[in-house]
Amino acid sequence: MKVWLALDGVGHPLDAPPDSPWAQALTTLRPLVDAGAALDATLGVPGLPQSGTGQSCWLTGQDAVRLMGEHFGPHPGPTLQRLLRAQALPVRLVQAGARTALVNHYAPAYFAPQRRPRVGCFPFAFQAAGLPLNPSGLPLVPASLGLGFQAPWTPAGLGLEDLERLGTQLARAARDWDLLVLDLWFSDLLGHAGREPVPPEVRAAARAYLQRVDALLRGLLEGGADVALSSDHGNMEDLGVKSHTVARVPLAASTEILGPADVVGGGRWLAAWAGLSPAPEQKDDLAP
Repeated sequence: MKVWLALDGVGHPLDAPPDSPWAQALTTLRPLVDAGAALDATLGVPGLPQSGTGQSCWLTGQDAVRLMGEHFGPHPGPTLQRLLRAQALPVRLVQAGARTALVNHYAPAYFAPQRRPRVGCFPFAFQAAGLPLNPSGLPLVPASLGLGFQAPWTPAGLGLEDLERLGTQLARAARDWDLLVLDLWFSDLLGHAGREPVPPEVRAAARAYLQRVDALLRGLLEGGADVALSSDHGNMEDLGVKSHTVARVPLAASTEILGPADVVGGGRWLAAWAGLSPAPEQKDDLAP
């Protein structure tokens, strides 16, 4: 009954400014995050952490930044794709005979032919494992969690009670699976809308998004799911800037977290939590 909520671009509240979207009543999410770990996402490399390398670290437990020689993203290029094909969590779970699925809902437009297909790390990793997007028989979740996809990102369908019920449905569905994963990339989109002074609609949408994560998480926990929550890099925690940040990122779980200090360690912790042994060190032939 394990469910991994992978936030995108949400730094830890310890490294957030006082007026952060974290500064509100998040009665389920905030206690879980506060009891968890704040992990380094920079890995000692100059520049701003990016989704391609950050998510690859989480998915593989390998130092994808060292492999690339820099922070890289948002989408995985050939080098990170090779790493994900070889060592991504869904690939290793399938090889071990486990059942896993990505429970994002992808609209039909996502599958339309594109001149330059650009697939994120999570859908790439699950497809590399031979698994479908929009898997049948599971309650699927839009990454926007019911907010509109364009400014001012007002609610468009799912309310907080709906998301709590959806979380409970996911928890029940998870009983028949080894791991369900949700790629919550919409927080990074909202973070990139930030600037100084912060537009009121951006602040409202970012706050609303964390409220929706809170409601979904509450339903998952009430449904008995064993939940882990992570983020790949900072961004939405500081709406005064448009870019990513060097903030530490959360690793939170309904079980105790011991050991990891950075996102590579976080990825190794996740693999063990999902029932896998540590992955072998990445091979030199994966490098560019």
